[in-house]
Amino acid sequence: MVVGASFDTVEEQKAFADEQGFTYSLLSDPDRVMGAAYEAVRPADDPIAAFPFRYSYLIAPDGTIAATYDLNSSQTLDEHADEVLADILSRS
Repeated sequence: MVVGASFDTVEEQKAFADEQGFTYSLLSDPDRVMGAAYEAVRPADDPIAAFPFRYSYLIAPDGTIAATYDLNSSQTLDEHADEVLADILSRS
């Protein structure tokens, strides 16, 4: 299962998902509660504090975080997706 999340409202998430043609769920976290729990909230003095850090998490069947992938590095989206998919396949 793939799930995305951001600090956007439900309405903004729906518009974005429709525009992009996403078929997976997007979670709305405008109060940043989930973002704080996953350490994705930037410091208030960060020039782009309105945006979360970009991480992907692989969640194990027992609900624990099995792996964290940092998309804040110089990776492209395709490289990031390839890394995550390769890791998932290696665990299967």
